[in-house]
Amino acid sequence: MSDEVLPDVLTAGLRVVFCGTQAGTASARRGAYYAGPGNKFWKTLFETGLIPQPLGPADFPDLLRYGIGFTDVVKETSGPDAALMRQHFDIAGFLGKLRLHAPAVVAFNGKRAAQAALGEERGLKLAYGLQPSLLVGSRVFILPSTSGAASGFWSIEPWHELAALVKETNS
Repeated sequence: MSDEVLPDVLTAGLRVVFCGTQAGTASARRGAYYAGPGNKFWKTLFETGLIPQPLGPADFPDLLRYGIGFTDVVKETSGPDAALMRQHFDIAGFLGKLRLHAPAVVAFNGKRAAQAALGEERGLKLAYGLQPSLLVGSRVFILPSTSGAASGFWSIEPWHELAALVKETNS
């Protein structure tokens, strides 16, 4: 879709699909996922063993070879999450992508994307970690955001838990 800020990186059989809310300003400008200067995403992927070598934002299409994909719940805008309005979210489209590609795990990079996809109108109290129910057949994991803007909530521990779960799905 030409209106997308960043292209999805999705195919069948993925071990994990990382889902953010929307592309940040730096990511949109660079045309790459998690490209902000303070974002810990790429360093965390390597530190937790989800990828075997250090990579950076420009390498995002190459993560398919590790069974890792990308999408966002908001595809047509970019910038800070605080600027988002309800009409920006395409939850039906997001769920359709998950149904089509059926990843083993969908990992939300931050609670805002998870609240939107899982139904914030139901008043869900979301905790980091593996969630008790599936989302259109995929296991659901909520992670502390790697964004520099969310550094006050940062903990790498849930990311280690995700890495263990993803490795378990491979065996």
